[in-house]
Amino acid sequence: MSEKTFHFISGLPRSGSTLMGAILRQNPRFSAGMSSPIAALVEGIIAQVSAGSELSRMVDTEQRIRLLKSVFDSYYEGNPASVIFDTNRSWTARIPEVMQLFPDAKFICCVRDVAWVMDSLERQYRSKTFENTGLFGNAAERATVYTRTEALASSNRLVGYAYQALREACWSEFAERLVIIDYDILVSRPAEVMDLLYDFLGEKPFVHDFEGVEYDAPAFDEQLGLDGLHRVRAKVAPQPRQTILPPDVFEKFASLAFWHDLRNCRAFRIVAQASEPQGVMQTGKADGDDTI
Repeated sequence: MSEKTFHFISGLPRSGSTLMGAILRQNPRFSAGMSSPIAALVEGIIAQVSAGSELSRMVDTEQRIRLLKSVFDSYYEGNPASVIFDTNRSWTARIPEVMQLFPDAKFICCVRDVAWVMDSLERQYRSKTFENTGLFGNAAERATVYTRTEALASSNRLVGYAYQALREACWSEFAERLVIIDYDILVSRPAEVMDLLYDFLGEKPFVHDFEGVEYDAPAFDEQLGLDGLHRVRAKVAPQPRQTILPPDVFEKFASLAFWHDLRNCRAFRIVAQASEPQGVMQTGKADGDDTI
C-alpha cells in the first residue's frame, strides 16, 4: 500500500472544483484534477460484495477495505505527488466509507449560489446550438429552460444529487472534516482562501500563481457535447455578468444557498455573507467561534 495522503474535492457542479484542482496542482507535492472514476469503481465493488450478491459471504470487511484501498493505489500508482486530491461529487454521499479507508481525509466542498450554477449550465447548453448535450436524456427534458432546470434539479441528476449529498455531509457525524468554499470568495480573494485552506489541511503554505492557472479536458468535454466545460481561465478573477435565466427561475434557485446559515453544523466554511457575496468573508465553524 502507498503512503500517499488522500483528500477529496466535492460539492456542487460549476462551483469551482476544477479551478480548485488547477490551483492545488501548482504545488509539486499535490495532485488534483477533474472528476476521476474512483468513486464509481468503489460503488461497483461494494455492490458486488453486498447482500443480494452471491459473493457477499466470500468477502469480509477487512478484505473489502483492502480491495477498495487497492483501487486508489492502482489508479494513482506512478503519480509522484505525496498528497492526492480526488474529485467527485458523490464523495459527500460516501463519507462514512471514505473515513474508514482514510481516517485523516478531509473534504473540500465547493459551493455557489444555485441560481448561478443553473445559469452556467444553461449557458453551456446554449453554446452548443446544434448538439444534444449529455446533460439531458430526452427531448422533453431539453425542451425549455424550465424543463432543463427542473431536470438538473432532480434528486438523481447533476445539480440535485450533488446538492442533497452536500447537505447530508454538512450535518453528518463527520462534518468537521469538511471545509465549504464559496466560489465568489475563491475567485475574488484567492490568496486568502488558499491560506485558510492550507491551514485547514495542515499543510505548509505555498505561493500560488493566480495569474497563470491552467487546466483543460477537451476530450472529456467533447463526449458530453459541452466544449470548454472544464476549461479554466488563466487569471483567477470575478467575471460579472447578467443572468440569462427568466426572473422566476433565477429567484427559485437563488434561495437554496443553505451554507449561509449552518446552524448546528460542525463544518468549517469560507463563504461570503449573504448580503455581500464578494465582500465580507466568514470563516470558521458555523456553530461556534473557532477559526480555521
